[in-house]
Amino acid sequence: MTQVLTAQKGAAAQRAPFWSRTWVRIAGGFVVPVVIFAAWQFVTVTGLVPPYRLPSPGSVAAAAGELIRSGDLWLHIAISLQRVVLGFVFGAIIALAFSAVVGLSRAGAVLLAPILVALRAVPSLAWVPLLILWMTVGEESKVTLIAIGAFFPVYTTVADALRHVDPQLVEAGRTFGLRRWSLFRTVQLPAVVPSVVSGLRLALAQAWLFLVAAELIASSMGLGFLLSDSQTSGRVDRIILAIILLALLGTLTNGILVLVEKAVLRRWM
Repeated sequence: MTQVLTAQKGAAAQRAPFWSRTWVRIAGGFVVPVVIFAAWQFVTVTGLVPPYRLPSPGSVAAAAGELIRSGDLWLHIAISLQRVVLGFVFGAIIALAFSAVVGLSRAGAVLLAPILVALRAVPSLAWVPLLILWMTVGEESKVTLIAIGAFFPVYTTVADALRHVDPQLVEAGRTFGLRRWSLFRTVQLPAVVPSVVSGLRLALAQAWLFLVAAELIASSMGLGFLLSDSQTSGRVDRIILAIILLALLGTLTNGILVLVEKAVLRRWM
């Protein structure tokens, strides 16, 4: 029996398209970064690009070493990560509440949808002066700005999904006596779970984008502050380091959310 199952798995692996094989997807994800790193090393070592424009990978690593030895690097990362997580959680929770009202209620859609569409068009930096005026320059203003960024991807995705739940499924639930909360929990929520997860992943990416704008609000720590402070001091190596760290942290948090997504989809789908 074991030999039969092994043979079946081997046959399935052989039938799988080349780009769908696990080892290909894992190895393929490193191809472009390796090529970029090699090109970066080449143009800096050969002098095609001057160091003041593009420092070498070694210089960036040395800048990271300086910040690690001083203890500032981990503090920058921890503070930025805390701000992103708090803003993401608050923004997502509020967005889920608004999307439920707009997606499930015609009155809610009429009253709230137009103003939310208008607010979604406001650039992130436009909120900065108002948040400073209302909340001064503390953590509240930074987390609020990140929450604003995380709000709209979740709201838009989930509200649209709720509005487009198959009416026949809803009607079938009502014929079985389901009403309001029981109907939502049994029929509508499972139908929009994939959209909820997609909205959360988009919101997390947006939270990292809004982080830099948030840390321009008179911040003294964080990766956004490291970017702006390095620009002022002309430390291009630290600018590149901050960009790399933002990319790595965004990828890491997205990977964690992917694992959550798989667990949720196994539960609901």
